[in-house]
Amino acid sequence: MAETDRQLTRRLEQVIMNLLEQRAATSSICPSDAAREAYEGDDEGWRALMEPARRAAWNLTAAGKTEVTRAGRPVTETEARGPIRIRRAS
Repeated sequence: MAETDRQLTRRLEQVIMNLLEQRAATSSICPSDAAREAYEGDDEGWRALMEPARRAAWNLTAAGKTEVTRAGRPVTETEARGPIRIRRAS
């Protein structure tokens, strides 16, 4: 992984944690919320940050800081398909 990828992942991890801190303890966010927040442009370029945002969410989950959910239930990375949400770890 190139240094710029590591920097992007760290920045997205911070954005995810900041977004979660701004919401109720039981609230969740979509990876697109983090991608949009981290993107520094005014077009649809944030979409390129979706996979890095998902990767950052999995890193935070592995560290015990967040949970990734699908249909309100925690999922593992291997079982996550389709839309996911990110919430603080319980």
